Amino acid sequence: MNENIKKLVLAYSGGLDTSVILKWLVEMYDCEVVSFSADIGQEEELDHLEEKALNTGASKVYIDDLREEFVRDYVFPAFRANAIYEGQYLLGTSLARPLIAKRQMEIAKIEGADAVSHGATGKGNDQVRFELSYLAIDPNIKIIAPWREWNLNSRSALMEFAKKHGIPVPTTKEKPYSTDRNLLHISYEGGVLEDPWTSPPEDMFTLSVSPQKAPDEPEEIEIAFKRGNPVAVNDASLSPAELLKTLNRMGGRHGIGRVDIVENRFVGMKSRGVYETPGGTILRAAHMAVESITMDREVMHLRDSLIPKYAEIVYNGFWFSPEMRLLQEMIDSTQKNVSGVVRIELYKGNCRVLGRKSDESIYREDFATFEDDSVYRQKDAEGFIRLNALRLRILKLLDK
Repeated sequence: MNENIKKLVLAYSGGLDTSVILKWLVEMYDCEVVSFSADIGQEEELDHLEEKALNTGASKVYIDDLREEFVRDYVFPAFRANAIYEGQYLLGTSLARPLIAKRQMEIAKIEGADAVSHGATGKGNDQVRFELSYLAIDPNIKIIAPWREWNLNSRSALMEFAKKHGIPVPTTKEKPYSTDRNLLHISYEGGVLEDPWTSPPEDMFTLSVSPQKAPDEPEEIEIAFKRGNPVAVNDASLSPAELLKTLNRMGGRHGIGRVDIVENRFVGMKSRGVYETPGGTILRAAHMAVESITMDREVMHLRDSLIPKYAEIVYNGFWFSPEMRLLQEMIDSTQKNVSGVVRIELYKGNCRVLGRKSDESIYREDFATFEDDSVYRQKDAEGFIRLNALRLRILKLLDK
């Protein structure tokens, strides 16, 4: 083990894995360990986290409320881009990791720590997201990834280590899958979900009711946007975190936002994941609706062509990269006129746009009408069509 590490900061959740990691780091590296826990809306019990970390060996504990920053500076920028990975995943976990890593590195600087550590395994995406973020912020930071170093390679081994060291372990029956939750979503993977033919158990879902059990009456809501960001629901101005929390509650009540996918991990394997993103699902539909009447066609098509790349950058952990900065600046420049109100119906797992309006609208009823108008000469379409058909005609003539 590295004898030169004097102090490190651990991203700590208080669960079995990071509790064992905390004690293991103190023992194996004989160094001071500062624990850091981020509240990003996971709704986990934080009251006794400080006491638990200190009892497990932490020299100091940080518990930071990052909910507003998470939604304002990570979720909303991605939703301005309509980001979605492989057509279905709204990047709930991917967007949270760079924020946690950034704050962890800030604490490392405050504490004069020379290393950081996390609880991500050596098989998934999170190790990449954390460590790319660390190194983008400080190229010289030392990183300890216990799952890539130790021989505690099973849950039973972790439980044995915990009992040996007096670390409280769960007494309830283990869920047959793992979860990760924040204000944007909750994800489920592993265990019974590893077989892609197996349906997820209904009692697994946390944020939403089954669409079959959702209310039989639809609910209409209005969402107001300003420069691409949602600012109000049903005329009530809300902070970013409160707005997303409100939409999560509304969407969950109607069974909206469930996704079951087999996705391609950055490390090279396929992985089955089940997600609940009720508020995010509503927000994306509403944002696209207000864009439809406020954004120029060619600007929209160019931006849309970049959505897969944007989502891939976020998913793969390159939030703090030059290409991400470039893309975000371009995306944000497309949003200056994306303001207005969208009316949406929530019903049985679906959110349906009913109407949209904006003072910035470039939709003109007098241009689009099928009635008599004075702004469009239909005869002009003949020349437009013939010019666009010219190369097709030439190719066919040459064939003959």
